[in-house]
Amino acid sequence: MMSPLSSRTLLLDVAKVGERLVAVGTRGHIVLSDDNGKTWTQSPSPVRQILTSVYFVDEKHGWAVGHDSLILHSNNGGQSWVIQYRDPTLDDPEEVEELLERPLMDVWFRDASTGFAVGAYGLMLRTDDGGETWDDVSFDVDNPDGFHYSALAAIPRTGLFLVGEMGTMYRSADFGDSWETIEDLPYDGSLFGVTGTSRAGEVFAWGLRGNMFRSTDFGDSWEQVELNTPGNGPLEATLSGGHYSPDGRLVVVGLGGAVAVSNDAGRSFEVVVRSDRQALANAKPLADGSLLLLGQRGAQRADAQGLPAAN
Repeated sequence: MMSPLSSRTLLLDVAKVGERLVAVGTRGHIVLSDDNGKTWTQSPSPVRQILTSVYFVDEKHGWAVGHDSLILHSNNGGQSWVIQYRDPTLDDPEEVEELLERPLMDVWFRDASTGFAVGAYGLMLRTDDGGETWDDVSFDVDNPDGFHYSALAAIPRTGLFLVGEMGTMYRSADFGDSWETIEDLPYDGSLFGVTGTSRAGEVFAWGLRGNMFRSTDFGDSWEQVELNTPGNGPLEATLSGGHYSPDGRLVVVGLGGAVAVSNDAGRSFEVVVRSDRQALANAKPLADGSLLLLGQRGAQRADAQGLPAAN
């Protein structure tokens, strides 16, 4: 549904498309900004389900995923969208009540043809024709318990990294063609986000109770990243999403208004807890030095630390 307040409702992810920002969230909302997040317009969406993640491989071709295993596609920079995939059981009315309701949580494409979408119950889908067809390749990953997948990220010049429930981690040195399980896990709690940096082999992963971990060897070994709030000791808020910027900024956000910002590619972090204590789902560094925060109150600009911006 079109709504003048769509940019103020729950938003969960954002992608940079040239000079444009494309954000997705609740009720199938897709919103666009061409002025660094100062103003937003709504793009018509063919669905009402929650959209959890969005990814653009170039300035035209992008994909958004969400609940009921939905996959949407845009070929014009986010101006319009079509459904490429949905949970097949939805096509059979007799099976709707038994639907697993497997949401897709993240999507990534290595080029305009080959991409992957991951989500609940160990679901992994793959396309090699730009999304015209999607194959269930869940059994390519050794996940016998069907743990949920939360996030998928490309590690530059290294491969793909996948994290999820119960601290599970997987890596792919061939960018999705085969997968290896990380056996020596640094943590047994759920992980909700992962990113690479500009350095080959470097991975940051984060999740429950302020836990963040860093690897410089593509997951062979890990060290815990200290996140301390001024005057209040270690951060204990669950960390949800974040993004790395080529200029070396890494921002990760979470519940209770938690914002952790690094200006040196993850070597150190400054942590603030916003006074509004709103739940934050994701964040992205902007070209003017500010941050874009996404969460329960939609999209809002913040200063370089994550505090309310003047405009």
